[in-house]
Amino acid sequence: MRNLPIDALRTFVAVCDADSVTIAADHIGLSQPATSLQIKRLEELLETRLFLRIKKRLKPSEAGLKLYPRARTILSLSDEILNEFRQPELQGHVCLGLPSEFATTLLPTILGRFSSSYPNVALEVVCDLSRNLLSVFQQERFDLTLSLHSQSSNRPMGYIKSDQLVWVGSPNHGTQNQKEIPLVLAQDGCIYRQKAISQLNSASRPWRLAHTNPDLSGIQAAIEAGLGVTVLAKSTVPARLIILESEANLPALGSIDICVTTRSSSNNDTATTRLSEYIRHSLL
Repeated sequence: MRNLPIDALRTFVAVCDADSVTIAADHIGLSQPATSLQIKRLEELLETRLFLRIKKRLKPSEAGLKLYPRARTILSLSDEILNEFRQPELQGHVCLGLPSEFATTLLPTILGRFSSSYPNVALEVVCDLSRNLLSVFQQERFDLTLSLHSQSSNRPMGYIKSDQLVWVGSPNHGTQNQKEIPLVLAQDGCIYRQKAISQLNSASRPWRLAHTNPDLSGIQAAIEAGLGVTVLAKSTVPARLIILESEANLPALGSIDICVTTRSSSNNDTATTRLSEYIRHSLL
């Protein structure tokens, strides 16, 4: 007797919502090959094609559109049953500090899944520059801190992975004909700001500061309005913006290190440890 695998249905819904296997994989905490394999197995089980590739985006086929609302109903019922009968094992409060771009693009789904799994754990999320999150005045405030570090030969404490830095712009606005590169950046102290200005100066490329905004949503709005370009970690680029490839004639930026550190007094806190593991697994 054949059964519909819940994990495959959850992956199918995630890909439908994201229009992309890569973005969906980040959201559900799987690798891209594992996500593609789950979709393939579901298509083999149902003996039908669930997606069509249209202009570099995945769109549900007619069969996929028919499956989507039913899959969401099944997942909702599955989650409802689990929440009703399972005894939550964790309680407590966790204060998480992280840069705004991760709060905007990567962690909402991760934190949503964590809160669904452990509803008795209260999460407090604070967004700021990595420099401020790691300052001596803030270190005792956060149980858990996700931070960015300039890449060096010595990996920093709590290292998870390195991420490529990329130039990011709007698909509807170019900068090729401008004498000075218009920059949309966060305030002083932002690692992306430092890297952008440093590399442009090293390449002798004229630039001007077109707009300053403290968080990614404001930066994204300014770029979509055509005010300029910015620098981000590749894994945090919003779906509506594009990575400017080498033909944009902008200097290479290198990479940054992504780290998660735990406050020493929280080392034995099960809720903090579990959230740290959740974030690490999802970012790898």
